[in-house]
Amino acid sequence: MSDPSPRVTPRPTSAGADEDIPAPGVIGIGLAAVLTFALAQGSWQWFATFIGVTLLAVMLAFQRRARWTPRIRSAYMRGLIAYSLVIGLCVAIAFAPLLQRQSWLFPMPGTRSQCELLGRYQTLQAEAALGHLAARDTAALEFTQRVQAQKAVAECLSATTTLWLPLYGVGVALLVGTGAWFRDRARAGRPTSPVG
Repeated sequence: MSDPSPRVTPRPTSAGADEDIPAPGVIGIGLAAVLTFALAQGSWQWFATFIGVTLLAVMLAFQRRARWTPRIRSAYMRGLIAYSLVIGLCVAIAFAPLLQRQSWLFPMPGTRSQCELLGRYQTLQAEAALGHLAARDTAALEFTQRVQAQKAVAECLSATTTLWLPLYGVGVALLVGTGAWFRDRARAGRPTSPVG
């Protein structure tokens, strides 16, 4: 006697069914990078470089893109855009402290001299805050003035660096996206050797 209840047969999945879906790691890395920007206060510190390099290493190690296709609205293009932008963001975070500190790498026309003026003003303000007490310990006053001036200059340069970082991030994203697109297209055009 046959069982009248309908049987559910699992639908066979093709080997490349999941190849059109980008790995979700890009979302987590993107969120981590955004949190780094949101939580960063004051001057860009070298720990940001460590965070950026770590996120970049995770991104490159675990992200896989969908199969190449020339269609604009394909899963491949969506994944490529997300991949490129997150790579650009990671590189921007990694290079932010260096861009802030090295004038030859990041000129920021006119800004560095203005930040130096802000540091000099902070030096005068530290002395004025003490008034007649400043003459009692000149070594302590000079140290305080130097620290206050360095802090003011660093925060000024940090704010300007943050304003320019999106430009550098988008530039890196364009380079990475273009390079990855051409490389994936070349790989898709190669004939696959039969296994066996």
